[in-house]
Amino acid sequence: MYPIDKMGDVDLEKYKVDADDHAYIEQLSKIETEDAKQLLDVGVDTSESGRAGTFIQKDKSVIHCRTKQDGVEVLSISQALEKHGWLKNYLWKNISPHKDKFTSQAKEKPHEGYFIHALPGAKVQDPIQACLYIAQEGFSQNVHNVVVAEEGSELHIITGCATAPQLISGLHIGVSEFYIKKGAKVVFTMIHDWGENVNVRPRTAIEVEEGGVIISNYISLKPVGSLQMSPITYLNGKDSVARFNSILVAGRGDFLDVGSRVVMNAPGSRAEIISRAITSGGTIIARGELIGKVADIKAHLECKGLILRDGLMHAIPELQGYVPGVEMSHEAAVGKIDQREIEYLMARGLDEEEAVSTIVRGFLSVDIEGLPAGLREKLDKVINETQKDML
Repeated sequence: MYPIDKMGDVDLEKYKVDADDHAYIEQLSKIETEDAKQLLDVGVDTSESGRAGTFIQKDKSVIHCRTKQDGVEVLSISQALEKHGWLKNYLWKNISPHKDKFTSQAKEKPHEGYFIHALPGAKVQDPIQACLYIAQEGFSQNVHNVVVAEEGSELHIITGCATAPQLISGLHIGVSEFYIKKGAKVVFTMIHDWGENVNVRPRTAIEVEEGGVIISNYISLKPVGSLQMSPITYLNGKDSVARFNSILVAGRGDFLDVGSRVVMNAPGSRAEIISRAITSGGTIIARGELIGKVADIKAHLECKGLILRDGLMHAIPELQGYVPGVEMSHEAAVGKIDQREIEYLMARGLDEEEAVSTIVRGFLSVDIEGLPAGLREKLDKVINETQKDML
């Protein structure tokens, strides 16, 4: 099948680190129809309507990169390093290239990645869209992304990650570093649609200064070979805020180990981690870790899981408080659909299958902050399709 053991490890030697070059596409309307459909499924609109900028990387090649609005830069990492000498001070600042074998590979055998930069005070109205796309069979895509939101800026990023329909196996390694400066706000929405035999290893670190806000939405509804990620956020400034929302579905054979870790280093900092997960035969390890290092911090963690078919749902909520004056809480629940809910809906005219479907759809339809209307409608459609496949 694919090079992974039961613990979610991956044999890097089984993947190629070189791929064919792909031509740059000036007008996204000319992108191949098959690719355009895959991009749209993860929220990337090739018409670029309602988008402030676009970055698309296919295998190792950046095939489209441009900005449409003032106040924000969208560049490949190599372009950004040529333009901004200061950027080298941000690379690998909060993630060590020696963290694990995946970060080491991203450092030693890099394949571009994006640089998104909101200028001081810029309120970027429309989202930036980015896509990391794998088309080469057996390819390890190793990218390094950097997002810098300067003081007082506001930015929304939609990242869609996907593979070509014919692809059987692949590996994605994505190192991402976020720097949220004083009073800045970033909403980051990531939608994954990788494929049944694709292994995915994101490695993310976020640094938030005084009054800064990071809102991260993560959605994985389609089959994936394995996914292992646990972004770490450092709330280093007074009154800084981090909110993480995730929606996860694991079908038979899927392995998802997904978490969030927030370290509150400054008074007045706030954190919230909300997870919704469903297994219909796969494995989900839902982690959440809140660490309070100073007084006058507040944080809450909520993890809820449904088991529709035999699989594994493992919720791991953790709280660490180091001083008096921290206020942290967690709530975790794993189980099946309540029979009373099914009977309630059946008493109002639904048959059993319709009742279960309605409950599952409602469970997945968590209100995600900051989504554009068009993307929200797209996600609702995907959720409808997903819950039908699970039942």
